[in-house]
Amino acid sequence: MTSNLNDVLHAIREFMEAEVYPLEARYLPIGFEGAEEGLEPLRQKVKDMGLFAPHMPKTYGGLGLSLAEFAHISEELGRSPFGHYVFNCQAPDIGNMELLLEHGSDEQKAAYLEPLVRGEIRSCFSMTEPEHAGSNPVWMSTTARRDGDEYVINGHKWFTTSADGAAFAVVMAVTNPDAANKYQRASMIIVPTDTPGFIIERNTPVMGHVGKGYFTHAEVRYENCRVPVSNRIGPEGAGFALAQERLGPGRIHHCMRWIGICERAFDLMCRRAATRELSPGKPLATRQIVQAWIAESRAEINAARLLVLDTAARIDAQGAYAARNEISLIKFYVANVLQRVLDRAIQVHGGLGMTDYTPLAYWYSHERAARIYDGPDEVHKMVVARRILREYAAD
Repeated sequence: MTSNLNDVLHAIREFMEAEVYPLEARYLPIGFEGAEEGLEPLRQKVKDMGLFAPHMPKTYGGLGLSLAEFAHISEELGRSPFGHYVFNCQAPDIGNMELLLEHGSDEQKAAYLEPLVRGEIRSCFSMTEPEHAGSNPVWMSTTARRDGDEYVINGHKWFTTSADGAAFAVVMAVTNPDAANKYQRASMIIVPTDTPGFIIERNTPVMGHVGKGYFTHAEVRYENCRVPVSNRIGPEGAGFALAQERLGPGRIHHCMRWIGICERAFDLMCRRAATRELSPGKPLATRQIVQAWIAESRAEINAARLLVLDTAARIDAQGAYAARNEISLIKFYVANVLQRVLDRAIQVHGGLGMTDYTPLAYWYSHERAARIYDGPDEVHKMVVARRILREYAAD
């Protein structure tokens, strides 16, 4: 890391501890109700610090970092449920920014990317369908039929994260149903959420939490939703390729965020172990099983971080396709490290770990999805194993 990046990380760490962590006790117990409005002053402070949307190029006001460099920032921000949002590099906006930056037209960048980077609007990504397995992204029923200079979109999506309050959606829809190559049937299309026929049916309850605004997952219907053909991102039929390109860096972002969660949970666990007494003068830290949890967690977090940073460096150097095995490896490995570290931290906290007085219970329920979204663990393991075994079959 450069000295400049170290300085940035130090500033972010201080800001998170002084400004962001204290707001968790206010918003976590009430399901983030009012959090967007309450966090707005912090977003302005981050803008004033020159650290807003740090993943973007300098020409867009970002820091111009490589993926591997930004990974360190993502870890710091991941230590709070609010970190990425306050710095305007939260999913799904960060993925849509990267997508539009690389493949958006000049008109799309002016209308959607630039206000998104400035934090004036939010966006959502609409791909998963309740009728089809999310692990098979080429199997979908949502269609975009060409009618002159417009697409007419019809379909049903869910887990469209942050659709509530978003200004636009990037939707995956089948535009070329008869294409011989199944990977060239769908396209990505920008749909402003005020378009007639864009309908948010409900915010899906997840582990007992529904909420409003950014911190939600919506079920969306597209009913004869008309948008200009010029809203398509990239060539027709390139949706799957763009999705794969979007998901490579996206998995780096997720994994480093998970490592940030692990580090915060680890710190809370160690503090609790050192101060919670089982009897006078006998803190939890004197118990060998607790010591084993701490040692195992430290080793697993360190290993996960190095694996993710190595993958990010490979993507920077060779592109996401060349790193596809590594991307799958970090997806299931880090997700499972996250589950184990959180479980140990809650166990050390005992009854306190089940409450919303710490962020542990929130993470334990909401980050269980880490082993499901962006491809379930089982699919990633199967795909990696098949690629590896092909090399032996060739022998």
